[in-house]
Amino acid sequence: MRLIISPAKKMRVDTDSYEVLGKPEFLEQAEILRKEIKKLTLEEARELWNCNFKLARLNYDRFQNMELTKALTPAIMAYEGLQYQHMMPGVFTAEALSYIGEHLRILSGFYGILKPFDGVVPYRLEMRAKLSAGGARNLYEFWGSLLYEQVYARMPGREEAGTVINLASKEYSRCIEKYLTPKDQFLTVEFGELSGGRVKQKGTLAKMARGEMVRFLAENQVCSPEGLKDFCGLGFAFSKEQSDSHHYVFLHT
Repeated sequence: MRLIISPAKKMRVDTDSYEVLGKPEFLEQAEILRKEIKKLTLEEARELWNCNFKLARLNYDRFQNMELTKALTPAIMAYEGLQYQHMMPGVFTAEALSYIGEHLRILSGFYGILKPFDGVVPYRLEMRAKLSAGGARNLYEFWGSLLYEQVYARMPGREEAGTVINLASKEYSRCIEKYLTPKDQFLTVEFGELSGGRVKQKGTLAKMARGEMVRFLAENQVCSPEGLKDFCGLGFAFSKEQSDSHHYVFLHT
């Protein structure tokens, strides 16, 4: 079983909490993107990131001085969004850390895909950003099927990845879903509220719940989709009526 999650826009440097255990699989591709972004003017970069001037200046300076092999932070500690705050990897036990190292993968517009302890530097680049690079018109085209192939790659000494648990947002899961075949086991988890007979997802609460679920799975060493149903964090509960074999729905009670 493998879990996929989205990154977060806000990042930090933390070279002390955990050791960097590897480098990103697609570091060469990240270097191509770094060079393209470095060519931009500050205003072009601000438009690419669709952010205010203060954030644009911060990230523009980061790219101007960026070195992809120095001052690295393990990916799981580098992101600061709500999902990661509720995951709380900083207090994981050794067993939970081992679990995420084996099962968890972070999708990224800049790095492509990351294992939790791959070393990264702070960057800003959403997957939907309109950046042309490497002959591609956008990042979805740039990454193509590479992320799908890596998610479903064989693990050393094991068979296929098995079921992929999708805890990523649509912006990122699209990179995988586009290439799924009938044989691929892909289970999307949704957190929402029932309104007018339909499930409605609220972005903020969903981000928090995704982080809580990763922590739940790691703490309980869950290795099968059936184990997800026991999650009850933040007042959510599994809804058998709203779920099927490809789509697990958790409703806020």
